[in-house]
Amino acid sequence: MTDRVLVTGISGFLGGHVALQLLRAGYAVRGSVRSLDRANKVRATLAAHGADTSRLEIVHLDLLSDSGWPEAMAGVRYLQHVASPLVIDQPRDRNELIRPAVEGTARALTAAFAAGVERIVLTSSIAAIVYGHTDYSRAFTTADWSEPDSRRTDAYPESKLRAEREAWTIAEAHGGRDRLAVINPAAILGPLLDDDPGTSGELLLRLLSGAVPLAPRLSFSLVDVRDVAEAHVIAMTSPEAAGHRHILSERELSILELATVLRRHFPQFARRLPRSEAPDWLVRVAGLFDRRIGSNTAELGNHRGVDGSSGGALLGRPLIPAETAALATVQSLIAHGLVR
Repeated sequence: MTDRVLVTGISGFLGGHVALQLLRAGYAVRGSVRSLDRANKVRATLAAHGADTSRLEIVHLDLLSDSGWPEAMAGVRYLQHVASPLVIDQPRDRNELIRPAVEGTARALTAAFAAGVERIVLTSSIAAIVYGHTDYSRAFTTADWSEPDSRRTDAYPESKLRAEREAWTIAEAHGGRDRLAVINPAAILGPLLDDDPGTSGELLLRLLSGAVPLAPRLSFSLVDVRDVAEAHVIAMTSPEAAGHRHILSERELSILELATVLRRHFPQFARRLPRSEAPDWLVRVAGLFDRRIGSNTAELGNHRGVDGSSGGALLGRPLIPAETAALATVQSLIAHGLVR
């Protein structure tokens, strides 16, 4: 009998890649979406990338509703809980992100343990690790946690922090710490599966459109979505993955470094890409009028380096270079006509 995997958030960037790798590996996939209106698009997208969708089932689940969770877990051997809210702009009400992240995690894990699911893989983030600290002179590890009470920890990292802690608490309460594995990816780039650029693609779209004439002094740890998806699949059955967190990060690049990489490989966008960094004071002034900018000014100049050895050990090979991931994103944006 084919093992069935429930993938929450299958219509998302990472969820789609996780489902694609699972289907290619021969698993049966039950994917959840917030609206069944997305079901046909999900099925067509995965089929277009070579997946056998005869083993794909789409169900409706809502992170903020109890409805459907027990039924969705029926006959499931493994849970991939990928679904979580993600935005570029920070909401005015932090609970718009925190509540669905935490409550959705609680619903998913509680239902999984009640159904006897063998292994749960949770998508967390390095955002649950690297925010709110005062000392950034070292690389952060899986032993670190973001500081929720720091003014430098905004709604998104707090949502990931509280959701992951909720997962570990529930696992401990069920005596099932060894049935939970957590993946903590950096910012995810890589090839798009459809014409939705997602949060990750949106950053590169803004650079390629000329919307960022001067680069803020911001940097991001980056990883390729194909590595993150593979890590999720491996963590489902690997004995070494159980009961641990795993950081997936290839390297850190500043926005200016990222723009330089894109200019070298896509000269048609060279004039739109920033060639120098903006003074911090100018970015802060701009942030007074643009919430998208203002929500990130506390991170100017910070280098949140992480130790990605745990993720590399899980994969058993070097990670795809961050530059390759960024170039694959841009190639997808061009292919889907999202940037010209």
